[in-house]
Amino acid sequence: MSTVLGIALPPQWSATRLKHVTAALNRGSAPNYADAGPVRAVSQASNQPGGINWERTRFHDFHGIPSTLKGHLHPDDLLINSTGTGTLGRVGYFTGSPDGLPCMADSHVTLARTRREQLNPRYAYYWLTSKPFQEYVYSALVVGATNQIELNRDRLADAPVPLPQLSEQLRIAEFLDIETAKIDHYVSLYTKLQCKLREKHQSITESLLLHGNETESVPPSSGGAPFPSSFHIGRLKHAATRIDVGIAEAATHAYATTGSPLIRSMNIRPNRLELDDLLYIEPWFAERNKSKYVRAGDILTVRTGNAGISAVVPQKMDRSQTFTQLITTPKEGFSAEYFCQFLNSRVGREYFKLVSWGSAQPNISVPLLANTPVPIPQVHIQEAIASRINQNQATFDDLDTKISTACELAAERRQTLITAAVTGQFDVSAASGRNVTEGVSA
Repeated sequence: MSTVLGIALPPQWSATRLKHVTAALNRGSAPNYADAGPVRAVSQASNQPGGINWERTRFHDFHGIPSTLKGHLHPDDLLINSTGTGTLGRVGYFTGSPDGLPCMADSHVTLARTRREQLNPRYAYYWLTSKPFQEYVYSALVVGATNQIELNRDRLADAPVPLPQLSEQLRIAEFLDIETAKIDHYVSLYTKLQCKLREKHQSITESLLLHGNETESVPPSSGGAPFPSSFHIGRLKHAATRIDVGIAEAATHAYATTGSPLIRSMNIRPNRLELDDLLYIEPWFAERNKSKYVRAGDILTVRTGNAGISAVVPQKMDRSQTFTQLITTPKEGFSAEYFCQFLNSRVGREYFKLVSWGSAQPNISVPLLANTPVPIPQVHIQEAIASRINQNQATFDDLDTKISTACELAAERRQTLITAAVTGQFDVSAASGRNVTEGVSA
């Protein structure tokens, strides 16, 4: 009985090495990129599990016969990403060009062309994407360290391949094409539902912030009157006693393992602080910059990069510091949560995109934030709106989590199904297409 990667295969199956059942197994060529050209170059970014993302492909400025190019692609070629953490090992399947142009793999992608009389390319695709093979890629086929890792071609050539009869390979491939398409369809529906729920939540949030209810439609923003509302429109500075920027001087020399917490832009998420990756500064440095202390109830706003994202400082982060981020202290009695929710809303983010400056990336200054137009209802209405948005957020977060869990379970089922089929754990010719993973170990 043959085994592959510790998995016992059916008695009638054999096993071989990838190099024995491929007619080509090599990296592609380094393209001479151009805005337009006679050959399309497929990169790691464009090589996706669901197919090639043609919008991400670029053109190779080539003068010659495309078939002579190293990495020239034929229909049914397999594409294996071969460098870099996160993308290495991803397997794609080439069916042809969308516009008839010849295509090539670039030098970061390995082309595998099967010998069809021995190895069905679709069956090979599913084997290469299976969980045991993907784990084998990182445990045995990778060389290098950190982000410089790459797929070793010789080790890949010696990688094992389970080999049932060609007719059985075809049955397995056809079965998996049908079953994985079903799963992918359900995941697509889940994803669309998730997007619609998020859009609905944004719409309700905006309606509450602009009108005080959850049903009134939100008119589109415009340059002349960006925030139409039944509420009084003022400037953020009218609702604040302080709008300032955090520590502006270099702080690297004062970093410490304990001391005063230093909140950076990466810690600021919409309406919350992510505190798992905090830095600290020496107490003497924090005291020297005591005018920049961040107090509980302040609003922190990202100044550059993901500009405009805001979070309210919780009590446990009282007397912390922030590095170059913006600090807003609401007036006594005013709801910090309300104004923070507004800044994070789609209306607030659109405004920052419209007016922020910076050649490389958006940059929000203190005057710009201070003069941000905001609806300012009475305090008790601010609190009621903030509370309602929080309740809605909890409901939508729960639904979002459930949909994400369903997608994860579907992905696990898909992977279990592929692994079971390509290693002969069940007979696909007898599978009905329903509950085919019952009794199969994940």
